[in-house]
Amino acid sequence: MIGLAAAFAVAGAASNAVGTAFQRRAASASSRGGIRLLAELVRRPFWMVGMAGVICAALFQSLALVNGPLALVQPLFILELPFALLIAAPLMHRRLPRSGWWGVGACVAGLAVLLIAAAPHGALDQAPLTRWIPALCLCVGAMTAAVLLAGTGRPAVRRAALLATASATGNALTAALLKSASGTFADHGFAAFLRSWQTYGFALAGVAAVLLLENALQAGPLAAAQPALTIGDAVVSLTLGITLFHERIRTGWWLVPEAGGAVLLVAGVLVLSRAVQHLRLLQVPAEEEAAT
Repeated sequence: MIGLAAAFAVAGAASNAVGTAFQRRAASASSRGGIRLLAELVRRPFWMVGMAGVICAALFQSLALVNGPLALVQPLFILELPFALLIAAPLMHRRLPRSGWWGVGACVAGLAVLLIAAAPHGALDQAPLTRWIPALCLCVGAMTAAVLLAGTGRPAVRRAALLATASATGNALTAALLKSASGTFADHGFAAFLRSWQTYGFALAGVAAVLLLENALQAGPLAAAQPALTIGDAVVSLTLGITLFHERIRTGWWLVPEAGGAVLLVAGVLVLSRAVQHLRLLQVPAEEEAAT
């Protein structure tokens, strides 16, 4: 089941990357905003492919969380970053610089070493309210504090990092609630899924996380927001998996390769976040450029 969960998580990361890349490609070809932008985008094939990717990603994430621990599934979604760059670069007629390829390799290698050494296991689908209440209070409190500290007038880099941290916490909380709701659906059916408070909780947390992400990307450079978003999600998800669902990771001497994998992963994320700002423009035919 762990292998199945990992496969679904990687498929979800790839699907989300496809969705993000195609949606950005479609939106970049329009100068409209608000409702008019949405009305235009729904008629664009690229945007529809992007929406299909997002929907598939949510389905794959649910299947992964039902079959495996949160501490395994959410860190694997870090792969969305290299996937998105590899897909978006040719779509936007850009070329990833050499440093970007090093970043992709570091992300994949670091994540592999970290998860193989940690070997998350022991997942449960449900947690009692005695564990949910402090988890919800801490997550919502951390998100609120990050938003308040990122108030207007702060440096752009600091605002972007803080808002991204709040979004990452929201993403991790969404995944924990989704895991519980998906477990209810798998065990007791759709009617029980609709009666579960976690179903409405993950919807609210997900909306909040998306809104915070949009504000983070608008507040400052991607190089400041992306590391906080990517690493924050993995760290908070690991914490929630251990405290809520009694998941476990290997300790002892295994902490050495885990630390090494984590350092390599963080380095890869930092390199990729900066590589986005140095994508080189490719030469494209004039008729193709006009069509975009």
